[in-house]
Amino acid sequence: MAYAALVSLTQTTDQILTNKKHPIFLPNKQPIISIHEYSIFLQAFLEDFPDKATTLEVRIGDAATEAEDTIEFLTSDQIRPSKYGNRRRNFRDLEKVTGDLDSIAADVMLIKNGAGTKTAQLIGDFFPGDSVSSSPKLASTGKNLMVGFNDDLIAVKSRLCGESSKLEVIPIFGMGGIGKTTLARSAYDDPLTMQHFVIRGWVTISQHYSAHDLLSGLVSSMKEFIKEEPAQGIESESVTENFEFGQSNNEAMKQKIYQTLIGRRYLIVLDDMWSTKAWDDTKRIFPDNNNGSRILLTTRLSDVAAYADPCSPLHEMPFMDADQSWDLLQQKVFGHEENYPLELENIGKEIARGCRGLPLAIVVIAGVLSTVSKTRSSWEEISKNINSTVGTKDGQIEKILYLSYTHLPHHLRPCFLYMGGFPEDYEIRASKLVKLWVAESFLKPSSSRSFEEGAEDYLEDLVKRSLIFVTKRKSNGRIKSCSVHDLVRDLCIRKANEEKFHRHITDRYVSDVLLERIKNQRRICIAHSYLDRETSIYGSSIRTVICFQRNASSLGFVGNIRLLRVLDVVDANFSPFILYVSLPSKLFELFHLRYLAFSYPTTIPSDISNLQNLQSLIVRSVGTCFVPLPREIWRMPQLRHLVCRSFGPLPCPDEGATLALENLQTLAVVTNFVCSEKITEMLPNLRKLGIVYSGDDCYQEFHLGNLVLLCKLESLKLEVIGRPHFRTRLNPVFPRLLKELTLSGFGIINWKDMTIVGSLLNLQVLKLRDSACEGYEWITNEGEFLELKYLLIDNSDPQQWITESDHFPSLRFLLLHSCRNLSEIPNCVGDISSLELIEVKYGNKSLVDSAKQIEEEQQSYGNEGLQVRCMPY
Repeated sequence: MAYAALVSLTQTTDQILTNKKHPIFLPNKQPIISIHEYSIFLQAFLEDFPDKATTLEVRIGDAATEAEDTIEFLTSDQIRPSKYGNRRRNFRDLEKVTGDLDSIAADVMLIKNGAGTKTAQLIGDFFPGDSVSSSPKLASTGKNLMVGFNDDLIAVKSRLCGESSKLEVIPIFGMGGIGKTTLARSAYDDPLTMQHFVIRGWVTISQHYSAHDLLSGLVSSMKEFIKEEPAQGIESESVTENFEFGQSNNEAMKQKIYQTLIGRRYLIVLDDMWSTKAWDDTKRIFPDNNNGSRILLTTRLSDVAAYADPCSPLHEMPFMDADQSWDLLQQKVFGHEENYPLELENIGKEIARGCRGLPLAIVVIAGVLSTVSKTRSSWEEISKNINSTVGTKDGQIEKILYLSYTHLPHHLRPCFLYMGGFPEDYEIRASKLVKLWVAESFLKPSSSRSFEEGAEDYLEDLVKRSLIFVTKRKSNGRIKSCSVHDLVRDLCIRKANEEKFHRHITDRYVSDVLLERIKNQRRICIAHSYLDRETSIYGSSIRTVICFQRNASSLGFVGNIRLLRVLDVVDANFSPFILYVSLPSKLFELFHLRYLAFSYPTTIPSDISNLQNLQSLIVRSVGTCFVPLPREIWRMPQLRHLVCRSFGPLPCPDEGATLALENLQTLAVVTNFVCSEKITEMLPNLRKLGIVYSGDDCYQEFHLGNLVLLCKLESLKLEVIGRPHFRTRLNPVFPRLLKELTLSGFGIINWKDMTIVGSLLNLQVLKLRDSACEGYEWITNEGEFLELKYLLIDNSDPQQWITESDHFPSLRFLLLHSCRNLSEIPNCVGDISSLELIEVKYGNKSLVDSAKQIEEEQQSYGNEGLQVRCMPY
């Protein structure tokens, strides 16, 4: 994982060279400067020549890893001297790794100058001699059983043969092996399709795109039609052979294809498209004859799918359910035989379920079952080994999944492999994943975007590539949680093991042998084990420990993993009978720690300020007790995220505090937050704030008028618990750049004062819960809520809502939950052109009736885009 190692090394050396508070003492700083320059140079090489020198990439990764280990051991020894006295590295080691990087840089220069072709020759894909062909070829003409996707087939056929006369592009997208090509082939070969189109052509583009091969593939697939009008100087019997490689011949083929298609109704299938360039290079050869011609496109990438025709709906391939999986397996193994051994039905269904809805996996397993005796004992043996069988049978699954991996740019590979560290079927919160990637130094710094914004882009990119699927989205449309298919996760684990990227530990007992194997891993993910032996892993270069073991007994081991960056034990819950756990003192000696997450009933000691590199502190507090924050929290300038279900009141900064927590982006949730001017000065770049108020201190002033001074704040959650006497004195003044606002609790604002909220020009999400607004009537005004896309009113409704459709010009989602007072939705709401959904949950009958009336009226106008969901009491 050379690129990730280089990005991390660059950040480490940069921090060493610029950190004035904790400088590393060196007889000569030149080695650090040289290492920093080499890491930048080699990053640029991998970015500019991503397909060069696979063997060199291994050397680069090893050298970068060794360099960073050496630097961080030296830093740790100087700042927190080890009680063991023996150092793992010395300054001479710096000179050695500098020499290694210098040697690699020399080889890179040979490659860049064109003199290192032997060194830089490609090793090939992961399956030498049996790799997926880079040259386009016609799809197999063998008949594929379209089992389980009848609805998909009907949907595609209806679009192919629909009434629209204009040329349409129909994109089919989904992960590798899910059946895109099979669906396209079934539609292509359907008798109705064959009768409907005068000309049909099919070309498989594949990952390694060649314009000449694409065009010649199309010519070859349409040669029976080209024969009718042979080009001048070209014998029709050998059409494709007469187009030799070259730009002029490419133009000749484009002209021939265009002339063949002009004036005729045609269907062209562009199978397995990996880049938008392939479409840009060919789109002009497909004339719009205004006669119902169609182009069917399959791809793994959603952005490629949407590129050809942004107005054309994407057809996303779903995973098969259990019944569909069994139907496909049954037909592949037994063909059309209606009578099969009934004793195989239950075990067959179990095997089908084990394929997790992926058609290609089912086909591979069916091929295995076809070669063994059709007895229960044979099938049970297959069932026991289904995961390894799906992963190894002729390498078919690996070929497709590895192809998706090898197509990833360098910067996405570590992010993708990271997904293998989570348990099977684990729903991963995007916010957690983003913080982890930042702590791991997977992202390069950018002058225009934060690390977190870059990480969100990476995640969306992996989703577009069908390697990760979204399980939930937030109200603002961003990813809330995600997961990976089991077979994709298996790929992540295998590849991560190969590259020593992380080690997934499932053993219940960690033996000495296993300890030796893992102590030099970069990352370990613990599912069932205990790592309680403290000295066994002293000197380890482990950077990350993520633990999912329930009722874990101790954190004593962490003090000896001196280079630890990430410690996530938030899912390693202590016994509910334990009322308090003291965090071990060794934890606060981990100078390099950047991410700390736990769920223990505890307090945060003042020693937390020793963790000068800590970026994220996440506490999943137990019960209703809040977690007090020490005053020393203000002496941690690298903090980016402070997250807890309920922190105590934020302490006032003392005189020894850092100038400001300039990197802090998230602070949530703080009890009885006092927003003094001093506090706002200390939080200049805060983007997300969660605050809650409770108690009956009549004399406390919270100064929420100063919220307006938090100029970078984009998301605010303000909650009032109970009916405290001071609630009428909160009087918040909201920052102008606010994009998301949640108000919850009794009487925070009056409906008649909602123009204060409506005037927030960037507000996109507004949630009003639990009587946050009081009053009889809500009257909106023109010019308010200009950007609002999502409005939730939950048990906080007025009795009357007076508005106009142009008062919410951007609204997409209107959710009214537990609205007992509101009698109706204004009829004009249905005229909001952007509105996609009205949802009424537990509303009174008249409110539900008004929603249904809007739906009927909009349907009568031909507006089929508005969805109305009602759930009455």
